[in-house]
Amino acid sequence: MIAQLKYGSGTPFYRLERLERHLGIPLPAATQWEIVEEAAEVIKPARDELLRQAAQGEVLHNDDTGMRVLKLAREPSDERTGVFTSGIVATIEGRQIALYFTGPKHAGENLAEVLKRRAAQLSPPIQMGDALSRNVPKLPAGVEILLAKCLAHGRRQFVEVAQNFPEECRYVLETLGEVYGYDAQARERDLTPEERLRFHQEHSQPLMDTLHAWLEAQFAQRKTEPNSGLGKAIAYLLRHWKGLTLFLRKRGPHSITTSSREA
Repeated sequence: MIAQLKYGSGTPFYRLERLERHLGIPLPAATQWEIVEEAAEVIKPARDELLRQAAQGEVLHNDDTGMRVLKLAREPSDERTGVFTSGIVATIEGRQIALYFTGPKHAGENLAEVLKRRAAQLSPPIQMGDALSRNVPKLPAGVEILLAKCLAHGRRQFVEVAQNFPEECRYVLETLGEVYGYDAQARERDLTPEERLRFHQEHSQPLMDTLHAWLEAQFAQRKTEPNSGLGKAIAYLLRHWKGLTLFLRKRGPHSITTSSREA
């Protein structure tokens, strides 16, 4: 219960100490920490097994956010001052495993640590995330990962500038809307990964090919100023096109056009 209140509900030990004092339970914060530490050792094998299973995932979503911690022990050589909570969601055989890490490491570094437990004979997993470089794991030689970018992030770029460039943004948003429509159909039909890949290749591939040609023409024919809001939105899609269109080349256990944060 102490661990649940502390880490599940975010109640600091000193507040728990005060609450327990009101209930006639003299339990100092330091003692509470010792109790939780002992319990953590008991469940550590279960945590390690979750890490092992997550490492075998077919699709891995990851991201991090800033975390406020009053004091965090660091290595003397560590020059970082920030603290982050990383979330990693692994999909394996229809199940999802959610892992959370709080500390000085970014999401990509935490994912790299998880993947050290991956079986060598497995094919490279799909990593779904946004375009931040800190979310991409630096892997040792011989270890591969397929990077998939989130179309919702790319779409958002055009939503934000639609008021200033209505016609151009309408074309992009309507095209992506059709792709999302096909994705919804694939889910409704409960297609297998192989069927979903063929379905997208038949219906979404022509849309994305036409969109890509239109995006390139905006710069090649000088129809759009690269430094404008529209230009930056177009550049984002072109820069990450390979990852944004992985769903047209690689089968996945579910839709891979959207990250877990955007789903």
